[in-house]
Amino acid sequence: MFKINDNFRNIGESYLFSDIARKVSHYLDENPDANIIRLGIGDVTLPLCATVVDTLISASREQAHSDTFQGYGPEQGHKFLRELIVRNDYASRGVSLDYDEIFISDGAKSDIANIGDILSADNLAAITDPVYPVYLDTNIMTGRPVHMLPCNEDNDFLPKLPVSVRPDIIYLCYPNNPTGVAMTYDELGEWVDYANHIGALILFDSAYEAYISDNDVPHSIFEIEGAKTCAIEFRSYSKTAGFTGLRCGYTVVPKELMSGNVKLNDLWRRRQSTKFNGASYVVQRAAAALYTDEGQRAIRQNIDYYMANAALLKNSLTNCGLRVYGGKNAPYLWVKAPDKLGSWNFFDILLKEANVVTTPGIGFGSQGEGYMRLTAFSTHESTKDAASRIHKLFNK
Repeated sequence: MFKINDNFRNIGESYLFSDIARKVSHYLDENPDANIIRLGIGDVTLPLCATVVDTLISASREQAHSDTFQGYGPEQGHKFLRELIVRNDYASRGVSLDYDEIFISDGAKSDIANIGDILSADNLAAITDPVYPVYLDTNIMTGRPVHMLPCNEDNDFLPKLPVSVRPDIIYLCYPNNPTGVAMTYDELGEWVDYANHIGALILFDSAYEAYISDNDVPHSIFEIEGAKTCAIEFRSYSKTAGFTGLRCGYTVVPKELMSGNVKLNDLWRRRQSTKFNGASYVVQRAAAALYTDEGQRAIRQNIDYYMANAALLKNSLTNCGLRVYGGKNAPYLWVKAPDKLGSWNFFDILLKEANVVTTPGIGFGSQGEGYMRLTAFSTHESTKDAASRIHKLFNK
């Protein structure tokens, strides 16, 4: 008889956002006239910019002609996009990379989950708590031992270097999802030094780097000296350019990154060549359009739009007497529930009494209990309405 991977039985029976969707659906069944505003799941609302849409159309038309048709592309991504990334995302910040250290994918979530394929299941993974579920769940699925790094008010939601254990893999996401806090150069530098000292690998998720506004916050871990020998970086176009539907991102695996005498760059290339056929050519062309002047202006406008929402929410919630974190270098706000309410209780109150959907902090880990995550990925009008509803609720 065939056997299943029993490790899957050690994760929750349902996904956090599925639970939220089910609760909201049940509420709407009972209250069909309710005007729900969704500030929970972090999907974007602004449409793709004109240059991306035009490029999608022109790249699609190329597929209709034999002299421009594109079939299977390189699994690591087309060179035209990888070179643009090297030049615009890294060289512009003083980071020297070769194009073949860039691997194009269908989004950061996939690569963060799949990177474990090239790492031993015996490695001890250190993961922040609270955390985006994919980090923890994929390690549990593999059967890899996990050590949680508590992030709370006592440490300003920044993990402390482990003392009681010696991790082999360290997951860091900064600016952070869900708390919205960011690490400075010095703070991230401590982790790079620590990882190099003990021989650990940092898996660094910088999906929200485009939202950084503080000058003392690095946009890439490779801005830190020594990071190329201890880190892999993941990025996505989803939240910076609205590619949540198109799906495109990339992973940076430096050639200097070694395990003994084995290059992780070689292992990841081999893994991708075996298990991945590459991101769509049409979508990669669209991603390349983001590096034009028009594309860069559009990205900046979108980010400014969402961060204006974040500022509005933070100001309004703070005026309600709530304690709010984030909302400056990231599009997320981490809100402490009043009166020691539990996360799901706070969720239910906001849903039923203000018709605002949020994300309960407990869904991100035990340290998230008593907190709520709100996103700025809505329209100005809906954000303003949601802030007003919450304000009226607390005044009442």
